[in-house]
Amino acid sequence: MAEPSTRAAKREQTSPAEWDRIANSRNFRDLMATKKTFIVPAFVFFVVYYFALPVLVGYAPNFMATKVWGVVNIAYLFALSQFFVAWIIAALYVKAANNFDRLSKDIIEDSGNRGGK
Repeated sequence: MAEPSTRAAKREQTSPAEWDRIANSRNFRDLMATKKTFIVPAFVFFVVYYFALPVLVGYAPNFMATKVWGVVNIAYLFALSQFFVAWIIAALYVKAANNFDRLSKDIIEDSGNRGGK
């Protein structure tokens, strides 16, 4: 395996035509589609979940003020759950990123096998 500085030097020598060839390759398009199928739904879910708290507090204040345990109400629990949801999405992304890295490695190896610099 090449040293990191050698790999960086090889990366700097890649011509624009080589980048265009890689960007138009089936493997690269598959990588982008795979990333899109995870990132877009995760982003939409989190934004909806994040903005649900202020919307519910504004439009359903009696429901959000419902006491669950002592002074803790549904709004507090919902706000706290946002931290856990963010961590869960981050963990799922780390798992998905391992697949993205594998696909990226395949693209890099394929470009090297085709005579890329």
